[in-house]
Parts: sequence; C-alpha cells; structure tokens
Amino acid sequence: MAKVLTPKEEDYSQWYNDLVLKADLAENSSVRGCMVIKPYGYAIWEKIQQTLDKMFKETGHVNAYFPLFIPKSFLSKEASHVEGFAKECAVITHYRLKNSPDSKGVIVDPEAKLEEELIVRPTSETIIWNTYKNWIQSYRDLPLLINQWANVVRWEMRTRLFLRTAEFLWQEGHTAHATKEEAMEEALRMIDVYQKFAEDTLAIPVIKGSKTENERFAGALETYTIEAMMQDGKALQSGTSHFLGQNFAKAFDVKFLNSKGELEYVWATSWGVSTRLIGAVIMTHSDNNGLVLPPNIAPLQVIIVPIYKTDEERRQVLDYGNKIESELKQHQITVKFDDRDTHKPGWKFAEYELKGVPIRIAIGPKDIEKKQVEIARRDTLEKFNLSREQLVAQIKVLLSDIQQNIFQKALRFRQQNTYEISNIDELKENIDKGGFYIAYWEGSKEDEKQLNEQTKATIRCILTEQSDVNGTCIATGKQTKKRVIIAKAY
Repeated sequence: MAKVLTPKEEDYSQWYNDLVLKADLAENSSVRGCMVIKPYGYAIWEKIQQTLDKMFKETGHVNAYFPLFIPKSFLSKEASHVEGFAKECAVITHYRLKNSPDSKGVIVDPEAKLEEELIVRPTSETIIWNTYKNWIQSYRDLPLLINQWANVVRWEMRTRLFLRTAEFLWQEGHTAHATKEEAMEEALRMIDVYQKFAEDTLAIPVIKGSKTENERFAGALETYTIEAMMQDGKALQSGTSHFLGQNFAKAFDVKFLNSKGELEYVWATSWGVSTRLIGAVIMTHSDNNGLVLPPNIAPLQVIIVPIYKTDEERRQVLDYGNKIESELKQHQITVKFDDRDTHKPGWKFAEYELKGVPIRIAIGPKDIEKKQVEIARRDTLEKFNLSREQLVAQIKVLLSDIQQNIFQKALRFRQQNTYEISNIDELKENIDKGGFYIAYWEGSKEDEKQLNEQTKATIRCILTEQSDVNGTCIATGKQTKKRVIIAKAY
C-alpha cells in the first residue's frame, strides 16, 4: 500500500496531497478553491467537534448561530478589521437570476441588484457585535459567552486541502465582559483550552505564545496562539485567541450600565480553530504507509479482520469476532468487524493501515484454538498476540499507550529540531533546513518585515515563558528579555 503514496522524504507536499486523497479524507470540488470533506474525513472533524464542544461547555460557554451574510457597512465600522479581511471577501451583489435571451442557461438579473452588498462571512465579529447591542444593557447581562460552529469564506488564491481553502469549517467563540481583566482572563483561558486539546486529544505538542503586532488578528489588541511543528520542520498555527479590547463595542456602540449606574463599553474576545487541525494531525503523525491517527480522534479505534478458508472456519471465526466486537462496543471502544467476503484479508490490512486505524485485530482458526488474537499497532507497526480472556482491558491500555507514544514521538521530533540562535546570519544559514529557531527579539514592525523578506520566515510567537536574563536582539543588537520562535510556516 505504501506504493500509492509519494514518499514524504522525496516530496513532502505531494505525500500530503496523496494521503488526503488516498485515505478518502477529502477531495477538490468543482468550485475553485473549495473542498469536499468525505465521510471518513468528516468523522474526524466530528470527533474534534465533540471533544471541543464539551470543553467549551465545561468552561461556561453555550452555542448559538448567526447569519452567513454580513452587510458591507458592518465591515466598514472597524477600520483595522476591514483592512485585514478586505482582500479575502466574497461579495454578493444581486439576489436573482433569469433565463438568458438565447435560452442556453441563466444570467444575473440586472434589475435585481442589492441596495447594499452582502459579504459572505470571513469571520463573524461584526454581525455578532451588531447583535450583542440588543442583548447587553446591564452588568447583569455579562459575561456573555457564546460559541458558533459554522463555515466561513476567505477567498484564497493558493489552496491546499484542509490547510487553506476558500471555504472551511470552524468554531468561533465571541464573548463580552464587564472589565478588561475579565476579557484578558477569558482570552488566556481559551488558548489554554486549545493547548490542552491539541496535546491530549490530537497528540500534537504545541508552543504557546502571543503574536507580534504584524501577525495579530485584524482588530485585536493581543492575539495568543499555539504553534505546532510539522514533520517537514514548518510551523502550523493551530489555534488563536484574541483580546479585542473595546474596539468592536465602540464600533457597534455596545454599552452597559455598570453596578454604579454608569455607562461603559464592554470588553471583548474571540477565538477559533478550524478543519486545518485535520491537516495538522496528518502532517504531525503520519508516515509513508498512510495516516497515523491518535486513538482519541480516530473514527475507528479498532478494526477486526477475519481470516479463514472453509465455510466451517468462516462460521467459527465470525462467531468469535462478533463476540469480541460486542464486548469492545460495550466499553465505548469504536470498533468495526469487517466480515465482507468481497475483499481479501491482505487488502483489508493495507486499507486500514492507510486509514490510520490504531489497532488491528486479526482472527484465524489457530487463534480460536489458542484463545488469542493477533494485534497490529498502527503507530509502531508491531505485531503480537493477546489472550482472549483479558482482551478488553488490554485493548484499553494499548489505546492509551498508542496515544501517549504518538505524542512523545512528535515531542521528541520538535525538541530535536528546535535551535537557539544569536544572530540573523545563523538564521539565514539554517532556516531552509526547517525547524523552530529561538532568538531574542526587540525589533520594530519594519525590522520584522525585513526579517521575513530576507529569510521567508516569520516570528510565529513571542514565548509565554520569557527569559530571566537579557539577551541580544538579532535585529537591533539591543538587550531584551523577550524571546520568540521564528520558522517558516504554512
């Protein structure tokens, strides 16, 4: 099955594209820049949704839904926000079609021009804050903790399945608070939620920090990020949380009466992750044989494959396998018994290896005699036998071990490819090798732009944990305690 994939050492980009297609995760659609997420890929997204949704609700958030369309005037109300998204917006100008004069199709009806153009949401701050104006009058209405699961459109010219498409799925949290301190606490709380989710559920080690002014979300005063290292050494921004200050409250005149009876503008945050996380999982864990999925998000944690020659053997093996499947399901383990007789066992082995199923159980007549099963681990490709008697307990332990092993492998890779540098020449000399480069930084926005132009790398984040001692900024030579991660990125 490895032959269906371009080796990642040969062409990492092609390996990724091959894997997304061959593992039946997604495909390009007939709409330029958009993707079709296939059932197996969407099942992974559902696992992501279910876990994150529970985490959000445990921190007091509730779900709502807001319109897909945003009046153009709304985007004009917050200057830096519109500037940040203006080049990516899809604009609706008409509301009706009609038959073409030659009867060969339809055309836009010129008489159906909208009085005001509508923007297909690139993000929902403007439509939501226009709504919050009606919901918030008093400090008793705060905090307002809302999340939305939705799709958004950002008109990307260079697209790549899951990583960058014109339309993608995500969640976006939008919260309103009575004080700056509460809003800052919320923004930091949610980046911590994302870090925990990435590491505990996706098995992706991430570095947490804040974005530079150049890299902040449009309209934010602070943007917090988690950055992950892919197997080609590039960074992938995997989640962001934004402290918006009072910018959107002022733009949409959202005020509240505080406990002293005084009118104040509310304080805001927003935060989100998207289907890009599926791309992160692929590029962090997978190999030349196919996907390697952490058990916590695998649509199937266990696949059972029967092996037999005669009808009698088939009857015995199916009976044995059905009982195992039933027991595993009773313990909330997602399992499938593939008893199809249209495909040979070898084909099934290769197919489920390609799709990253964490554990494969093979059952033949000799296994029944010995009261055991053959196990294959997807993460290490090891094969061994387990006794039938304690199988469920052993599978639970094995799934936990696979989850931890995948995380530790990714963590070791990041540690082995993270370097301390002291000057720009070191960065220029090594950046094309990939990896994260830790440096002291106290440069300006202009210095940062020059860094990008000279190296094609960006400052991914200002590290949350700063140095206790001064170091020399690689751009200016000034002394500073501020340390950053620099890398090439997706």
